[in-house]
Amino acid sequence: MAETAAIELKNISKYFGGKAANKNVNLSINTGEILSILGENGSGKTTLMNMIAGIYFPDEGQIFIDGKEVVIRSPRDAFKYKIGMIHQHFKLVDVFSATENIILGIENKEKFDLKAAANRVKEISERYGFDVDPMKKIHEMSVSEKQTVEIIKVLYRGADILILDEPTAVLTPQETQKLFSVLRKMKDDGKSIIIITHKLHEVLSLSDRVAVLRKGEYVGTVRTAEADEAILTEMMVGKKVSLNIERSEPKNCEERLIIKNLNCVDREGVKILNNVSFTAHSGEILGIAGIAGSGQRELLEAIAGLQKVNEGEILYNNPKTGECDNLRDKTPMQIRDLGVRLSFVPEDRLGMGLVGNMDIIDNMMLRSYRKGHSMFLERKGPRDLAEKIIKDLEVVTPDAKTPVRRLSGGNIQKILVGREIAAAPTVLMAAYPVRGLDIGASYTIYNLLNKQKEKGVAVIFVGEDLDVLIELCDRIIVIGSGSITGTVDARTATKEEIGLLMTKSTAHGGEA
Repeated sequence: MAETAAIELKNISKYFGGKAANKNVNLSINTGEILSILGENGSGKTTLMNMIAGIYFPDEGQIFIDGKEVVIRSPRDAFKYKIGMIHQHFKLVDVFSATENIILGIENKEKFDLKAAANRVKEISERYGFDVDPMKKIHEMSVSEKQTVEIIKVLYRGADILILDEPTAVLTPQETQKLFSVLRKMKDDGKSIIIITHKLHEVLSLSDRVAVLRKGEYVGTVRTAEADEAILTEMMVGKKVSLNIERSEPKNCEERLIIKNLNCVDREGVKILNNVSFTAHSGEILGIAGIAGSGQRELLEAIAGLQKVNEGEILYNNPKTGECDNLRDKTPMQIRDLGVRLSFVPEDRLGMGLVGNMDIIDNMMLRSYRKGHSMFLERKGPRDLAEKIIKDLEVVTPDAKTPVRRLSGGNIQKILVGREIAAAPTVLMAAYPVRGLDIGASYTIYNLLNKQKEKGVAVIFVGEDLDVLIELCDRIIVIGSGSITGTVDARTATKEEIGLLMTKSTAHGGEA
């Protein structure tokens, strides 16, 4: 049976400021198939998909739907051709119900029948195996439920071609498998599904074909049945990349950071950390797993002095003095003055980590400007550090004087991670340090963290990819709804075991 192209791109190009984000891309998606889009940071994956979804308009090239050339100038045009995109950051109104969000923006000259709309939502859910309450408010939903609403929203509008941007980034393994089951049912129903993802094992298990982009250009498409991780990685980066994280055995482990019964409350009086206790040792990587928003960020902020602690202790065994210092209620600068280098790689790169309007050199100086003894700041050290990070982590930038905001998200992340590691900490806290990075850069970061561990640093790693946590870390603590729900040995743990702990909300497994 011949395959029919639901959508075909011919010689598509898009330029920003004279630089090609996509150049002469030729790509097709068949009816009733799942196609994954792979590529390094800045390879043009999202830009290309945004042109199909009507967010950008191509400067050159043609788009064909079911063999006929079309012009897509807006998301409204995309919906006219039954194309819907589910973005990584959801676009939902928290105080509205699922049904109200789904019908929001649909033109209807008559008054909407909310009950009829809810029944239609229920029909779609039953058809594909979604699990969602049509009348539940968005602010009461989990991340996976919100994602479900976004998918049903485009199906409600009649989409036959669906584009999903990093759909499993914040899902547990169980939620991911449930999503994959739904996507397979949609494929069997004749839907064409395009997925942008960095997770190669998911690409191989879910998609029928994989299209690879490199530096804005189309490299090729392969059938997943004929590919493996090594082949896909080489297509992405143009060279062989080792996919093995070299995890060394912990040596000379000492208790470096001891957290005892930590409690934090937000401004509304809601408890965000509940009796959290664990110990981080020197010479090991301690992983923290949990569904997004379970308290991971607040925990690291509390240790770094950025989050008010209501109860509990944060004890630091100072390797230089041999004394035990309580870091609670100290300011971030007081913590640094104690000789504690709690390097913090935040989730929000430009909100907390770097200043977008400053160049790379000046962002290096943010860590060292207090060392100046004159009215002139010393720039040689920060300049050398900036050049070293650009070289070692292969940061794509015209030069070290380029404003950080002009770089891609992945390159911003490389600069932030490189700067934090260069601070020579005794405790290194890294929150999502490879978020948005391609596979080659991610493995560079994993190896840098391993080198810190081998130097005797206590590394605390918060990550989204459970495969990486299991392969990189020595121990993993699982946090759910602000509580530690369990501790596992990363060398023997399974994704399913960790996933079950992620969905618990009460303590299980004792102190870490």
